[in-house]
Amino acid sequence: MADSRVRETLSRREREIMEVIYRRGQATVAEVIEGMADPPGYSAVRALMNILEEKGHLSHKKAGARYVYLPTRPRRSAGREALRRLADTFFGGSVPDTVAALLDLSRDELTPEEMDRLAEMIEEARKEGR
Repeated sequence: MADSRVRETLSRREREIMEVIYRRGQATVAEVIEGMADPPGYSAVRALMNILEEKGHLSHKKAGARYVYLPTRPRRSAGREALRRLADTFFGGSVPDTVAALLDLSRDELTPEEMDRLAEMIEEARKEGR
């Protein structure tokens, strides 16, 4: 497993590659290129995928002459880690400040049902003592 300090930093292109692989579940270099909006060349994508493997985000299996890359952890787990880093970096680790910023950002996008669900989640957390 990669050192967590190395694992935490992804470039824009690395994030884009991870998005394609999470969306597909697994992918070859050619399939990743196909899923990118404005991909660099094949060699550059292959090199980035090797870097993602070194960082611990991807693993691969051989399928004939090709490598098929898979994420090493579920998307939700990776997302939680990324959100924790975001909170630490921009909100001093404060979950309330992070949530407030997310709510402010998406206030016009949330349906009443989604707002109710968020309120329910807060209430459940209170009951569980979190």
